[in-house]
Amino acid sequence: MRLTRSHIDAPLSEGASLALPESVAAHLTRVLRLPVGARFVLFNGDGFDYEAEIVSLSKKGAEARVSARRPVTNESPLRITLAQAVARGEKMDWILQKATELGAAGFIPIITERTEVKLDAERGDKRLSHWRGVIASACEQSGRATLPSIEPPTPLASFLGRENNGHVVYFDPDAEQSLRDLPSDGTHFTFVIGPEGGLGERDLSQLRAATALGVKLGSRVLRTETAGLAALAAIQSLRGDL
Repeated sequence: MRLTRSHIDAPLSEGASLALPESVAAHLTRVLRLPVGARFVLFNGDGFDYEAEIVSLSKKGAEARVSARRPVTNESPLRITLAQAVARGEKMDWILQKATELGAAGFIPIITERTEVKLDAERGDKRLSHWRGVIASACEQSGRATLPSIEPPTPLASFLGRENNGHVVYFDPDAEQSLRDLPSDGTHFTFVIGPEGGLGERDLSQLRAATALGVKLGSRVLRTETAGLAALAAIQSLRGDL
């Protein structure tokens, strides 16, 4: 029987006892109705699952004891970062959730020429916190014990000016190359996905100036919430672990 997995933002070790965060305790004991002695799994993003059991319950919450640690080895051999133009509302949540399930290593929300979502500092911080929660929940469901990273929203030009982006790829319906033509020795790619209105001419000029690779992703135009997921699934099938 597969045990319930819960993410916790705290150090974990074999033999440790800890008070569960309120949200985790409420889900385990009020929603799932797990009793004292019930076993479950905790993870904090360090690449391990920690088997635990509930040792006490009270009105204030629940305490658990970690009984074992085991490595989780289901990460993709590819390091795929999704540089996703910030999408509206639930679309962004959907992208983060499904891309995490497909093995994305990280996310960079980008602001492009046609990005419609406007985030000031306060709203940006709140959205970033929310997005981290979406990613953690997707890891709970998919069995991943390493959380994909996510950065604060950044302009496309700023992102392109950085180092360590790997091979930067954008999708162009007029390109002659496909995902099969990406550098054969590459394992680190960043896929740039445009907003609802697509990448603008200024975006494309910046990408070309940064020697990003333009590739064709099929013969149909995909929505922003579809393109990155299709590209991830395709590259994982070609070179990864799908």
